[in-house]
Amino acid sequence: MKEKIKHSIRMVAIAGAFIGLTGCATTGQLEEHQAKVAADIASAKNDAAAAKAEAAAASAKANDAVRIADEANRRSMDTEAKIDRMFKKAMHK
Repeated sequence: MKEKIKHSIRMVAIAGAFIGLTGCATTGQLEEHQAKVAADIASAKNDAAAAKAEAAAASAKANDAVRIADEANRRSMDTEAKIDRMFKKAMHK
């Protein structure tokens, strides 16, 4: 009877140690996974901030291009009007 009790106590101790070690490994893995997820989130935030900055720069360049194109179009129309006036003036002579 004493042997059965000792054997049962040993089995409970072994099972407890196994569960404790497994729990520690799982907790450690969980903490490692959480750290990786946090790092991935931080990286994604940095990437998003960089993309936002690049988008703002691209938008500014596009706005400049539109402004330059509008100015070129205005000058072209002015030149066309001058040429037209000169042609009409030459035709009246």
